[in-house]
Amino acid sequence: MDLDKVWQDIRLSIDDAGSAARLKEMVNVLRARDVMRGMTPVKLRQILEDLGPTFVKLGQVMSMRPDFLPQEYCEELMKLQTEAKPLPFEIILQVIEQEYNRRWDKVFSFIDREVLGSASIAQVHRAELVSGDKVVVKVQRPGIYEIMSKDIVLLKRAATLVKVLSRSQDVVDFGMVLDEMWTIAKQEMDFLIEADHIEEFRHLNRDVDYVSCPEVYHSLTTQHILVMEYIDGIPIDHFKELRADGLDEVRIGTRLGENYVKQIIEDGYFHADPHPGNIWIRNGRIVWLDLGMMGRLSNRDRTAIRKAVIALANHDTFEMKAAVLALGIPKGKINHTALYQDIDTLMEQYSSLDFSSLRMGVLTHQIMNILRVHHIACPQGLSMFARGVLTVEGVMRMCCPKVSFVEIFAKSLSFDFRRNFHWRDELDKAKREGYLLLRKSMQLPEQISDIIKMTMSGQTKVNLDVTGSEEPLRQLNQMINRVIIAVLCAALLLGSSTICTTNMTPKIMEIPFLGFLGYMAALILSLKLILDINRRR
Repeated sequence: MDLDKVWQDIRLSIDDAGSAARLKEMVNVLRARDVMRGMTPVKLRQILEDLGPTFVKLGQVMSMRPDFLPQEYCEELMKLQTEAKPLPFEIILQVIEQEYNRRWDKVFSFIDREVLGSASIAQVHRAELVSGDKVVVKVQRPGIYEIMSKDIVLLKRAATLVKVLSRSQDVVDFGMVLDEMWTIAKQEMDFLIEADHIEEFRHLNRDVDYVSCPEVYHSLTTQHILVMEYIDGIPIDHFKELRADGLDEVRIGTRLGENYVKQIIEDGYFHADPHPGNIWIRNGRIVWLDLGMMGRLSNRDRTAIRKAVIALANHDTFEMKAAVLALGIPKGKINHTALYQDIDTLMEQYSSLDFSSLRMGVLTHQIMNILRVHHIACPQGLSMFARGVLTVEGVMRMCCPKVSFVEIFAKSLSFDFRRNFHWRDELDKAKREGYLLLRKSMQLPEQISDIIKMTMSGQTKVNLDVTGSEEPLRQLNQMINRVIIAVLCAALLLGSSTICTTNMTPKIMEIPFLGFLGYMAALILSLKLILDINRRR
């Protein structure tokens, strides 16, 4: 594939000069990274970094999709830097005044020129309101929506230039990945949605006295500006400061694990990017920051996750297979034998492993890789869950290695069972199930009698799906097709030869025209048959 030729073809379909220049820049980056010689995880990360903050953000979202990208690509993309070059302070003031339609000093008495954090979509400054409240102001980069949307359109048009291959040579559906990334990015670019996320998170954790999140100033929050209280705390990975403040690492790690498990199992609404910079400690309480990217799990997903953990603890391959199937949506026919074997191989890896040393994030990525191999689509919430668990486990291993996240997870499942167990409810359930079983048992003789009658009269039909029979049937179908082609060739040759014994006109090279057509058709079919046989070999 020639990059210059493909670029010329795509440029012909672009009227905007700016889009054409941006496309040329993208192609130059691909050429500089020698994409024609194949793609590697490191090369993909470098390409996204070279293309700028927009693509860095896209790469971060891509790292959450191990069902699309092989695991080695996801792990490499998680290394993408979150920091971006900050905008000039004057531009930040212009955005604030444009949003509020008044001078910035009518709202704030002070805004720090130094940037607290600068990312691909927004940057954060410390400030103080005219009322005296200390706050932080999150300001969106001007024009980022248009820039990002244009980049994605161009990337879709140039998708033929980038074929990300895994070692198994599976081609990534890049268009589907881009669609999902754009959906997530649009949510992050609307700060009103992030404000709603914060309020929902606060409501769900209102009874947890050791967890909090920043207060939002809704009257000053717009789609492009988010104003929150300033958190004067300590990042969870600043160990010396935490020890100097007299905080117990084990206690903090235990509370962090318990709260994150609560977010997953009880709430089904969890922080999807729990890296150390988003987890601070203030007065002994865990403060969750940057709630722009939140994940959701349905009751069905949470039930399947529970089943998977319990099946792993009991080394039950059959239950694990049922949990894996419940987590995804098959895109086609499933080879259940191969799926069972892959899950059994996965279970064998953990057969002799101490449960306390199990890494939940790695296990989740392995399960999602099985889903990808067997063409089973998984919901977006599950991919965010995989990224979140992997990240929070890494934080806990770094900050409090004595605390096991998976033990907290298993303990939570056990507590959940005891809390939801009521003898009266279980007894009522047993009565209902016993009554239904009795009714069905009474109908059994009648059903058997009907089956016998239908069999005697030749009306019985059996629907049989033999697992693993698809390949033999396909080969048999191909063999029958070849036999049919061979018979047609023979018939055409015989018929054309018979026509040649007559004086039928018109003629071509002393051969009747109709016979000549028959010979040509037989020749074409014969060549097709020979090529097909050689290709199959």
